Amino acid sequence: MVTTSLPPALLPRRPLAAVLLAVAAALGASGPAAAHHAFSAEFDAQKPIELKGVVTKIQWTNPHSWIFVDVKDATGQVTPWAIEFGAPYSLMQKGLRRTDFPIGVEVTVKAFRAKSGKAVANASSVTLPDGRGFYTAASDSPEAQSSSAR
Repeated sequence: MVTTSLPPALLPRRPLAAVLLAVAAALGASGPAAAHHAFSAEFDAQKPIELKGVVTKIQWTNPHSWIFVDVKDATGQVTPWAIEFGAPYSLMQKGLRRTDFPIGVEVTVKAFRAKSGKAVANASSVTLPDGRGFYTAASDSPEAQSSSAR
């Protein structure tokens, strides 16, 4: 038998409803954590690519930052690319700031293509117009794995 010090008037009349409400609140508070993914889930380690183009947009957000770059091919055709970077805090630890990517600046990005074949990539390094280069690889990317094995 369960005993309680609460008077009967204060006990929940529908304990299942109280439990469901608590579970729903906990799930709602978890936020966008489900959006986080492993490198290998979305990107192909066998398809490195180098992109040189003009920044059109930046999203400095968790869990991944993104820059959007218009890349011109040899024929002059422009393809908009979405390039995934790490979390803002991680990028700042490496010396990168949001202000390093003003709209219209040209950048060179070494990355790995998305498995989907779309114009999406995961950055391993970026070179800015002033010549500064930054290693940006995710901890589970092929470049990070090979550097930790050294």
